[in-house]
Amino acid sequence: MIATLEGTWKVKLEDLVNSSFHQEMICSLDKEYDDYSCYPAKNEVFKAFELCSFESVKVVIIGQDPYIRNGQAHGLSFSVPQGMAIPPSLKNIFKELKSDIGSMPISGDLTFWAKQGVLLLNATLTVREGVSNSHSSLGWLDFTKVVLQVLKETQENLVFLLWGGFAQKLCAKINTEKNLVLKAPHPSPLSSYRGFFGSKHFSAANKYLINQKIEPIKWCK
Repeated sequence: MIATLEGTWKVKLEDLVNSSFHQEMICSLDKEYDDYSCYPAKNEVFKAFELCSFESVKVVIIGQDPYIRNGQAHGLSFSVPQGMAIPPSLKNIFKELKSDIGSMPISGDLTFWAKQGVLLLNATLTVREGVSNSHSSLGWLDFTKVVLQVLKETQENLVFLLWGGFAQKLCAKINTEKNLVLKAPHPSPLSSYRGFFGSKHFSAANKYLINQKIEPIKWCK
């Protein structure tokens, strides 16, 4: 079975989790995982929520869907497990991070970001092996929109790092008076040179958090 939400996330999303829509989506996903190789592992589908509790959210980083190759996806947007080769977009994120704050992580595993309050959320939380966006029609986008709506209605002083048109469109209704919304092109090799490099989002995020008397993110161990 696909893992389930726990803790405050489960409470805040109770109406959604208990809806027939969500139950049907989970059934469809169970069948997908039975019939095909899918990622991440069933017990890691909601890992972003497991590692970053509702109460701890400080920063939201939106990805589109998980990596499509074996061993890469582990439930956190842009992140790969310890020991895996760092994918091109994440390499560019680290390159900008080093330019911005002077250092970058050695591993592509961003678990330590999530544990500090960075919600590494893919709009679609699962994918079929080798086929990008293959689960986008199963209902995940509606799920993600509810997550963002709940954050919008109940949280403030969050930082949204919106890289690329997809993330920016998805978060178009975030209140910019109560939160910091930073936009830049996607860090992929196709668009990173159009303004992602030099955006300095990481230092800007921490400056905002400090100004709000919130503990900043340690972007590098």
